[in-house]
Amino acid sequence: MNTDFTYRGKVITKADIEFIKKLIAENPHDSRRRLSYKLCEAWNWVQKNGALRDMVCRGMMLELHRAGHITLPAKQASPSNPFLQRKTVPEIQIDQTPFETTVAKIKPLMFQQVRRSRQEQLCDSLIAQYHYLGYTRPVGEHLKYIVFSEKRPVACLIWSSAPYHIGCRDQFIRWSKTVRKENLPLIAYNSRFLILPWVKAHCLASHILGRMAAILPKDWESVYNHPVYYLETFVDTELYTGTCYKAANWIYLGQTTGRGIKEKTKRITRSIKAVWGYPLTPDFRKFLCHLPN
Repeated sequence: MNTDFTYRGKVITKADIEFIKKLIAENPHDSRRRLSYKLCEAWNWVQKNGALRDMVCRGMMLELHRAGHITLPAKQASPSNPFLQRKTVPEIQIDQTPFETTVAKIKPLMFQQVRRSRQEQLCDSLIAQYHYLGYTRPVGEHLKYIVFSEKRPVACLIWSSAPYHIGCRDQFIRWSKTVRKENLPLIAYNSRFLILPWVKAHCLASHILGRMAAILPKDWESVYNHPVYYLETFVDTELYTGTCYKAANWIYLGQTTGRGIKEKTKRITRSIKAVWGYPLTPDFRKFLCHLPN
């Protein structure tokens, strides 16, 4: 091997490969998964929340194996892929009595972060039934919320990892490609926002967005061990105007191009959406536009 091997931006040197070979030789009965755990621990290869980068490490070792640089043990199992074997979200029925009121009368609202809790299935079910996009499993880091008035759900939200490239957002932030790649986890994307259809309360949506701007950063750092400094979302302007985001002081940045990240031509393959952003601190660019020391 004359040159170093690169996988997802990580350079694997000849010395690294010799280390992996030695690790495999010293643990002849270990599975591929167990070897990847040990390699992550040896290299301190962890996510910002402290979890091992096991899947990335396993992918790297597999590429090295395929390229002939190392020899992995025979595969012992083929774990199921949750994205290929998605289960139908069960329909959970709740009280749908028309609920027309004012925000003042239903305060205080309770915001419950439900990911990995008993209420997560209820959040998924309500979004699957009543959100125009339905429910899809979020990619990457994500949190889910149900907003309650007393014990009755009135809204659901999902926040997830931000899309890699949005032209108008990247121009607004003014970060470079290199910095964006490193700091993208510092943005949270509002992928779903649902006010249940039988709930009518003037300014409820903007009130919820305002409360979320204070609640989400604390929860995100608690779960993922790193902050977020900026929120963003898309609005399908053929269906909605984005009034609630504007009322909550979000900033309209422009439109998407209608081309997905994998689209190599200039063909429009997706609906064009309005892009809205919300800086969580006045000096957000100081955190988003500079690499950590």
